[in-house]
Amino acid sequence: MADDMHSTVPVPDTELAREATELVRDTTDALIYHHSRRVYFFGGLQGRNRGLSFDPELLYIGAMFHDLGLSERFHGSGRRFEVDGADEARRFLQSRQVPEDSIRRVWTSIALHTTPGIPEFMEPEVALVTAGVEYDVLGIGYHEIPDTERAAIVALHPRPDFKRQILAAFTEGIRGKPETTFGNVKADVLAHYEPGFERGDFVTTILDSPWPE
Repeated sequence: MADDMHSTVPVPDTELAREATELVRDTTDALIYHHSRRVYFFGGLQGRNRGLSFDPELLYIGAMFHDLGLSERFHGSGRRFEVDGADEARRFLQSRQVPEDSIRRVWTSIALHTTPGIPEFMEPEVALVTAGVEYDVLGIGYHEIPDTERAAIVALHPRPDFKRQILAAFTEGIRGKPETTFGNVKADVLAHYEPGFERGDFVTTILDSPWPE
């Protein structure tokens, strides 16, 4: 396997992909960089398995930027980290005159990657960023990719102590804006790792609203 590709899911050999790689490598740590690359490879392989036709460049940008919002500079944004990452990708693509429909696909793929049950019904690039994330983080569809292909990707982008490290990265990235976890899976992270965290409750929010009935 070459340093920059898997045999069946090559990294796009374009200036845009190279610049995205450099940006993510320079602004994140090894954990997020390697995870993001695996998300691309696993997402692409799941696309092959599902018979989906996708734009590899857009999938790659979505995968590489999907966790950028966990970076320290966004800790005080007050917004969901997914939106911070999506907006960074949008700025990156707009500055390079990428067509608006392509930008929309990348933005959506990042913004929805922690919202299960919706991306799979959208454009392939949106569906496959989530599929790659679910594969690498949750192990969903683990046996749908052959052992040899999975092992080759992990050899290229190792995941030492990944479960503990990614949970720590999630905690650090959202602990300063706990309100952004309302109604999404990241509330589980703070419930486990942030002392004093109180989970928002949808039913209580309705019953305590200012409406009289």
